[in-house]
Amino acid sequence: MGVAEVLFLTFLVLMLLGAPITVALGVSAMFSFMVVGQDLSTLIQIAFTSVNSFPIMALPAFVLAGALMECAGVSKRLVLIAENLVGPVRGGLAISTALACVFFGAISGSGPATTAAVGMLMIPAMIKRDYEPGYAAAATATAGGVGIIIPPSIPMVIYGVAAQESITKMFLGGVIPGLLIAVGLICMHLFKCRKMEVHEDMAAWSASTLLTSMKEGIWAMMAPIVILGGIYSGFFTPTEAAIVAIFYTLFVGFFIYKELSIKALMKSLETTSWLTGRVLIIMFTAYAFGRLLVQYRIPDQIVEMLLNFTSDVMVVWIFVVLILLFLGMFMETLAIILLVTPVLLPVMKAFGVDPIHFGIVLVCCCGVGFSTPPLGENMFIASGIADVSLEEISAKAIPFCCITIGVIFLLVMFPQLILFLPKMLM
Repeated sequence: MGVAEVLFLTFLVLMLLGAPITVALGVSAMFSFMVVGQDLSTLIQIAFTSVNSFPIMALPAFVLAGALMECAGVSKRLVLIAENLVGPVRGGLAISTALACVFFGAISGSGPATTAAVGMLMIPAMIKRDYEPGYAAAATATAGGVGIIIPPSIPMVIYGVAAQESITKMFLGGVIPGLLIAVGLICMHLFKCRKMEVHEDMAAWSASTLLTSMKEGIWAMMAPIVILGGIYSGFFTPTEAAIVAIFYTLFVGFFIYKELSIKALMKSLETTSWLTGRVLIIMFTAYAFGRLLVQYRIPDQIVEMLLNFTSDVMVVWIFVVLILLFLGMFMETLAIILLVTPVLLPVMKAFGVDPIHFGIVLVCCCGVGFSTPPLGENMFIASGIADVSLEEISAKAIPFCCITIGVIFLLVMFPQLILFLPKMLM
């Protein structure tokens, strides 16, 4: 039995036994190392290499910035701006939810964080105004997936490190896809809520009210401008931007809004430590797994197999997207990225696909996974807030997931939608 067979068979058996993805990746890599007689101390070297990277420092920094902004009063001001921007139209609160997720996603870089921050404010408000609880939860869970597509994005940082691609270009590549998905969700809300009555306590749209909310939330609105403006202008790197975001949030939370407490600061640090530690462990095991894939030319074998099957890149894209959507139902986003990048990226490069194009499509597919059972993290968060079953949310989320998948195939067919902005840096 060859190394590839041992590697994948061990991984599959462990996954079927219910082992965590980290254990499955690590044990299968270690067992394969033993089979070929390779020194296990190499695993320690891989562990050091996987985390000894300047760009990876952006991960804990963006996580901390997002957690602090939720406690500092930034999220509720962004939601208020989104509400006043939309006004009293049919489905207005659902549309406001999608817009608020775009705003908060431009700060947090995390789907679950976006869902939690926006959902705590918008789901109760929607239920109060006669939206079905399941619909309110589904609207928030699906819109929360935009949080990892609108830059800055934690999964894009992970992909950039794993694929050795520019994180700044990844961020730029996510702008148009994120906005397209948001527009698609808004159109679906307008369609599904077209017969809904406008709630009588909804005030008429007012420019003065909008300007007032924008004035009160100017510091919240400045956060993504400072972060993304600094990155795209070349004033600082994504890693430096994440550090700037932390100090900006601390300043706004303590001295401007005065809503950030020492207790909330400690809670944010705890959340950051837990999430970062989990990601770094996955990175270590995934790098060991990927090292064996590259060493024994497994991606090359996959390329040869696909070339024997078809030379049509669109057929390959359909196959890849379906695999990613399937994996998204059962695995967490960061594990998917670290697992499939060393396997599929060489395959897509062989078919002439730009690595940035592939990376953005990969992240978009992971965004769908946040809203699909059985592992959809956003659904669990929204379910807890709305106090409805996962089954009800799943049913209501189907049209919104279909919209997102439709946009993904649009991005596959028209790569310039992704590559237009990144190519401006070249």
